Amino acid sequence: MKFGLMFANAGPFSEPENAVGLAKLAEDLGFESVWTVEHVVVPSGYQSAYPYSPDGRMPGGEDVPIPDPLIWLAYVGAATTSLRLATGILILPQRNPVILAKELATLDRLTSGRLELGVGVGWLEEEFDALGVPFEDRGPRTDEYVDVLRRLWREPETAYDGRFTRFAALKSFPKPSTAGGPPIHIGGHTKAAARRAGRIGDGFFPGRAGDELTELLTEMRKAAVDAGRTPEEIEITSGGALDLDAVKKAADLGVARYIVPPLSYDLDKLRTRLASFADNVIANAP
Repeated sequence: MKFGLMFANAGPFSEPENAVGLAKLAEDLGFESVWTVEHVVVPSGYQSAYPYSPDGRMPGGEDVPIPDPLIWLAYVGAATTSLRLATGILILPQRNPVILAKELATLDRLTSGRLELGVGVGWLEEEFDALGVPFEDRGPRTDEYVDVLRRLWREPETAYDGRFTRFAALKSFPKPSTAGGPPIHIGGHTKAAARRAGRIGDGFFPGRAGDELTELLTEMRKAAVDAGRTPEEIEITSGGALDLDAVKKAADLGVARYIVPPLSYDLDKLRTRLASFADNVIANAP
């Protein structure tokens, strides 16, 4: 079992010393990866329901700092050597895929192939409105953008004529360090996200635990088989309770990477709590 730290770039960890301190601490304690979140903007008084909390509001409020995940990952990547650098998730349909392909390839090369790309369709309709991106077609737009990224990473020359993306033959260099490009993990809490992961994902990052996780994994595996793929090749990243029994149950479901939220926003307290987790859970995990 691999372990990652979630919400790595949020709040106090947006500041340079805290960002580097968190990343080095994670690497020293045996965490495999750090996972960043993204919102370009948070519209004041938004009405869209945040799907991962009972009250429908994002933790931390509207003013919590959320720096650009790719710049943040490049910054901490320069201060670490083996820690994998992940987006969990990047809101893919809000991005220009041609520009994004270059940004991600650059980040992957500068960090010696340590990038893990988690993407999702997004939930905050008011943010899409502010960016001028249609909210209603974010699903098919995500599917197409995944294809655009992979082709620009893998092909010496690419032309594209899709529903949302069109360009004549062009060349995009550098290519990522990782052969074929970094792994693309499909994030989300819905059956649509599970099916998307089964069809096109290198990984699946379901935002659920317990019975809901089991249902989503079943949906993902069925979609993979229907697409002629091998479900076991799709890496599952998930989280839940912070005890060894919960980790073992997740492993039994096929979870390969277990995500841990911030246990403190104070680095000294975080060091103590993560060290305890590393001794009691990571050291004994399957």
